[in-house]
Amino acid sequence: MITELINEQLICLNLQAKTKQAVFEELIEVLYQQQRISDKHAFLNDILAREELGNTGFEEGIALPHAKSKAVTKPAVAIGISREGIDYGAEDGELSKFFFMIASPDGGANHHIEVLTELSSKFIEEGFIEAFYNAETPEQALTLLLGKKEQQNQQEATEGLIIGVTGCPAGVAHTYLAAEALEKAAAEMGYEVIVETNGSIGVKNSPSADDIARAEGIIVASDRQVEMSRFAGKRLVKTGVKAPIRNAKQLIDEVKQAPTYQAEGPQQGEQSESAISKARGDIYRFIMNGVSHMIPFVVTGGLLIALALAIGGEPTPTGMQIPDGSGWNKILDVGVIAFTLMIPILAGYIAYAIADRPALAPGLIGGWIANTGSFYDAEAGTGFIGAIVAGFLVGYFVKWVSTRRYHKFVQPLVPIMIAPISASLFISGLFIFVIGAPIAGLMEGLTAMLTSMSSGNVVLLGIVLGGMAGFDMGGPFNKVAFLFSVGMIASGETQFMGAMACAIPVAPLGMSLATLLGRHLQLFDDAEIETGKAAGAMGLVGISEGAIPFAARDPFAIIPANVLGSMVAAVMAFSFGITNSVAHGGPVVALVGAINKPLLALFAMAAGAITTALVAIALKKLRRQPSAELA
Repeated sequence: MITELINEQLICLNLQAKTKQAVFEELIEVLYQQQRISDKHAFLNDILAREELGNTGFEEGIALPHAKSKAVTKPAVAIGISREGIDYGAEDGELSKFFFMIASPDGGANHHIEVLTELSSKFIEEGFIEAFYNAETPEQALTLLLGKKEQQNQQEATEGLIIGVTGCPAGVAHTYLAAEALEKAAAEMGYEVIVETNGSIGVKNSPSADDIARAEGIIVASDRQVEMSRFAGKRLVKTGVKAPIRNAKQLIDEVKQAPTYQAEGPQQGEQSESAISKARGDIYRFIMNGVSHMIPFVVTGGLLIALALAIGGEPTPTGMQIPDGSGWNKILDVGVIAFTLMIPILAGYIAYAIADRPALAPGLIGGWIANTGSFYDAEAGTGFIGAIVAGFLVGYFVKWVSTRRYHKFVQPLVPIMIAPISASLFISGLFIFVIGAPIAGLMEGLTAMLTSMSSGNVVLLGIVLGGMAGFDMGGPFNKVAFLFSVGMIASGETQFMGAMACAIPVAPLGMSLATLLGRHLQLFDDAEIETGKAAGAMGLVGISEGAIPFAARDPFAIIPANVLGSMVAAVMAFSFGITNSVAHGGPVVALVGAINKPLLALFAMAAGAITTALVAIALKKLRRQPSAELA
């Protein structure tokens, strides 16, 4: 791979740059002159965005800036040497002198990982760094890079098998540097070696159960979570990813005397707690990846719908409607498209976080099916809860499929064909034939329950109706309560829709208020605070989905708060005798005259929102306190 991406024209042996960004700009100019990128500014932005995820400066003065970018027309590596060195923010605090800028097309293969793997073998060669620094011409430098390393001091593999596992937090450079160091040291010491890499393109080269059984020892050099239970009963050394880079031979000597590893059990409470903590951290990270990608769709769709209904809408028996021929209908349609996409986006990017690009398409498909009840004969989809379930199922399914052993001719098809297609069939079949029927049955059962309660105690009915409205914000529980209330309008029983009108906006209004009250308590980050502003606008026109990002991020605090607040609003609405003749909710309905007692309705909505805000803040503080004590 490296031979295809580097030539003499891409090597600059005397960079003039004095700062980190100036280095980027100088190397980007080299790429641009060689027609490897089409837009210098766009590629610079992508490089800077990658640096924000983690500094790419490493030991021995080496820096590896890289990015996948739409501006890249042909993959390449631009190489530069700074004779004086610059402050790049490298991990060892030393000045950086060697810069390898890797440009990969967006949506293409993982060229940066393949190049890093090949460069790793060069960086650990004895004398390579010095020789490369002393190269007098680009041709000499290229020869050094492309030259085959001499196999010196290697012995026949008579000492047995050593298994290594490497992984760094970013899953890029150190992962492959450590793997190369272990492979080289093992070969020189006469060991057969298998090194599993836990990188940004997934887990590669995993040892089989038979390999583990015959291994002399295991070296886990990883700063990432690794499945350890498979190594039970084997001699094992656990260390950081940098240890093999510094002295791989010492690790191999250590593993020969290391104690056997015992799988975590009840007697190892601290280790079990640590493993659980890491698992929880991964789950949170996966969900947050989905939420962060979903938020723009929630905000864009919600605000466009809110704007269209608030200005162009009129109350009708079937809800707030925009008259035919009005330009606001087009704005409403755009908002509906964004809202329709937000649930698949949530599922797709949860799956993407677990299993990378091969999981994205089936994750989106699974999210769409989960949110479309017609696929499994239900009146409503599963909403954001179903999307989260779909995202995790797809992600782990694709991860499993991708880590199977395939013939070398089949392997290239796994990420682009085998994993996406099999995962799409898996998740669609699961929802349509397995999960769908219980959901449809649940909705029918809930509707029957509400019908049987309709002539009973209004307080109890308000608790049930309000709780369902606040539970899943557009999911099956919310939809059943809404559709039941709409159906009762036709029977002249408009008090049910009055209660729903007061309960519907509580979740988004409550979370908007919570972010306002809780910002100084550091309970919400900047993104949540901005989302809270948009949620408030959505709440005003009765769009409960504005609270979904908060519930997806922290369901154990937010969902109970939404449920309690919505219950308060619904019970108050029933108690005040509030009625509503249109199939919609929120303050906008009260302000346009569709509710019989608008001031009392607004009071009920406000009481519910305040309840939600206070409960959310209290639960988030309570949930955060144990973490603070542990720290």
